[in-house]
Amino acid sequence: MTAESELIKLLLPSGLTEYFELTKVDQQDGVLNIYLRELNVVPQEYRQERLESKGFLPQISVQDFPIRGKKVYLHILRRRWLVLSSGQLISRDWKLVSKGARMTQEFGLFLKKIFG
Repeated sequence: MTAESELIKLLLPSGLTEYFELTKVDQQDGVLNIYLRELNVVPQEYRQERLESKGFLPQISVQDFPIRGKKVYLHILRRRWLVLSSGQLISRDWKLVSKGARMTQEFGLFLKKIFG
């Protein structure tokens, strides 16, 4: 693991890099914008299904804790998939993810705040 990826893990909510990749960071007018895209990893509850990635849901923006006196906004793209057998569009169920054994409490609360 590179020093850069270790630093990113320290700055972002715990566990976030397991599900999202960092795509861009920019800074303007005292605001740090961090852009994240959900990885194309099939949700656990659909592992037995044939899925096809169908792009992303609309981007959401969430304010996170300040870093070095700068406001921080996470701009998050969540993935969606098509279940080929039923034609149903699905996305990861973050309530199920937050109940996972490997997740920190901080990340579970973060997901609950963002996705309900």
